[in-house]
Amino acid sequence: MRPEKEAILKEYSDSLSSADYVIMADCRGMTMEQFDELRTKLRADNGKLQIVRNRMYAKAAEGLGKSIDAACLLGPTATVSGTGDVTVIAKSIGAYTKQAGLPLVKGGILGDRALSAVDVEALANMPSREVMLGMFVGTVAAPMTQLVGVVNQKLLTLLYVLKAVADKKNS
Repeated sequence: MRPEKEAILKEYSDSLSSADYVIMADCRGMTMEQFDELRTKLRADNGKLQIVRNRMYAKAAEGLGKSIDAACLLGPTATVSGTGDVTVIAKSIGAYTKQAGLPLVKGGILGDRALSAVDVEALANMPSREVMLGMFVGTVAAPMTQLVGVVNQKLLTLLYVLKAVADKKNS
């Protein structure tokens, strides 16, 4: 293999191994201005947008033991990779696609699992990590809050009974 191709393969392998997620999109029809606008938006959310060579990217993924759906690597492919909350990136891509009509999401990788375009859309519709953690804390805290309310009510009932007894003895 030529040194240039080895360097590209190493760059793809490094990008894939350090990323928590990869979302692949068809970038056919996008202008450079649109590409730069989307890249800037994704960079603000800690995502890295790049155009990849399909065969080399598949080889890098195979070398790392990550599975990619073959349909994701047909035609011109742009990848968005990064670490952190994948739902934020999926929402950004979805919002940009609604605004500009491009790019069309093909699928992706989350951890070691291959994602379809439907899976990426479902990620975009999920609440963010912080909202989900808040929902979890609320779910865990609800029974305790109800228990405190019940115990408090029983104590108040006991106090009312004792006060009524004390009032009856004083009168």
